[in-house]
Amino acid sequence: MATETKTAPITLTERALQEVKNILKEKNVPAEYGLRVGVQGGGCSGLSYLLGFDKPKDADETYELDGVTLIMDKKHGMYVMGMVVDFQDGLNARGFTFNNPQATTTCGCGSSFSA
Repeated sequence: MATETKTAPITLTERALQEVKNILKEKNVPAEYGLRVGVQGGGCSGLSYLLGFDKPKDADETYELDGVTLIMDKKHGMYVMGMVVDFQDGLNARGFTFNNPQATTTCGCGSSFSA
């Protein structure tokens, strides 16, 4: 029986993947944890992005991205479909950024949106 490979609804750039791998190693994150990406209520535009390490739950879909397990609640897919997560390490800003084609409006800092 063949194993189905699911395509993740979001993309992590090479810089973002490398930063996630660095954090996993430096913080000794347990192997059963993956990178949870999703949305939560709040922020000045209505929804804000969720990014952190967690164990998969029953309502989750999991994906494999270059050795990193991506975890996402099935209900969040419609809000982040096609999103690109990048990592910036510049003079003015350092951190993950979200380019979400589903967002109809975003706040000035780019960490919350409405769809």
